[in-house]
Amino acid sequence: MSDDILHEVREGGIAWTTFNRPQARNAMLFPMYQRIQELAEQISEDPSIRVWVLTGAGGKAFASGTDISQFREFKTADDALAYEARIDKVLGALENCNKPIIAAIAGACTGGGLGIAGCCDIRICDASARFGLPIAKTLGNILNMNNFARFYALVGPAAIAEMIMTSRLFSSAEAKHIGLVSEVLDTPDAVAARALELATSMSTLAPLTLKATKIALRRLRHAVGEVEGDDLVTMCFTSADFQEGVDAFLNKRAPQFQGK
Repeated sequence: MSDDILHEVREGGIAWTTFNRPQARNAMLFPMYQRIQELAEQISEDPSIRVWVLTGAGGKAFASGTDISQFREFKTADDALAYEARIDKVLGALENCNKPIIAAIAGACTGGGLGIAGCCDIRICDASARFGLPIAKTLGNILNMNNFARFYALVGPAAIAEMIMTSRLFSSAEAKHIGLVSEVLDTPDAVAARALELATSMSTLAPLTLKATKIALRRLRHAVGEVEGDDLVTMCFTSADFQEGVDAFLNKRAPQFQGK
């Protein structure tokens, strides 16, 4: 497990975490999600750390979402709700971390990977980066309401609707246009260098100002209130279509969705 998440603290109080499954496009295993949650909670309380950078190994993906093999045994509504609750705790820990977080993105940033990036404060990427939530094309599942609210606040309803309803991946230029990323660099190496430059600069700024900014933005998102959506999660995750999507993905064939 330790090899799947690499973590170090660099000079100047910069924490640097790398998703390290390049052979699987950095698809996230459940223990990896748990480790990110633990790091978020630790970093938030560590006065020696000023900025946190998240990135992916290999230059081909930031993170391509949850490893699909972990969905083989999903059968019930409880399975679906437990999964969404697990992911929500991870993303919530990132949101609640009081230190600024930079996502340094190269290549694919999709599904749960996009969820993680969306909870960072600044996102930069390389020209090859692609962003999306192609769940209507792959598994036939759905986001929970907290994740809809996160993306709604981040890029607005039109962009999130297009991402899901077309299942196409947005280019780096499109991501810049909708405000998903703030900068597009030429190469993965340039992204890493810029992330370090940004983190170094931010590490000298007033910590309380940065902390207060994060809290203020978090409060604004939460102000919309809680909206019920468990019925949507269970409808999709317990469907025959979801089982078909998982089987098709793992067997490298096109799924045949029936709306059942």
